[in-house]
Amino acid sequence: MLLTDVTAKELEILKEALPHATRIGVLWSPAMASHALALQAVETTREKLGVQVHMVPARTTEDFDSAFAAMARERLDAVLIVSSLLTRAQHTLLGELTLKHRLPAMFGTRDNVEAGGLMSYAPDLHDLTRRAATYIDKILKGAKPADLPVEQAAKFQLVVNLRTAKALGLDLSPMLLARADEVIE
Repeated sequence: MLLTDVTAKELEILKEALPHATRIGVLWSPAMASHALALQAVETTREKLGVQVHMVPARTTEDFDSAFAAMARERLDAVLIVSSLLTRAQHTLLGELTLKHRLPAMFGTRDNVEAGGLMSYAPDLHDLTRRAATYIDKILKGAKPADLPVEQAAKFQLVVNLRTAKALGLDLSPMLLARADEVIE
């Protein structure tokens, strides 16, 4: 999964969902080497969309509360959570913090949306698992892993939590809701 492409697309969808948003927080982890490239993609996309982004680092779970408090003090319109093992593992805490601080949030996993996040855009993990099984089958039948092509995720899912949207007083466009693969009501 190319985090750079996915993160840029997440920012685009977040801006589409919240067209009046001009100040967006980006929660990222300095401990993740891949996040540096993702932040570059966010910067490029930010320029195209004409929004300001406020980079907010969080290395550990203990950093989340102060990071969200800082974003709330800055009166940011929304937050993009750059996906990582930490943000996926702490989906319940992050869902609670987005609601507590009234920050509509875009996540990289469906679990975060089920826990109260506004939406997620991510590769379809079931599709990736099926494709991985195909590779395993080829290897078990004698194919050399070095000879197999590298594939990227091709199927993505947009999940929207309509309960969270209502709790935050957001009126999401019918076009966005129609594009969603799943709407949690």
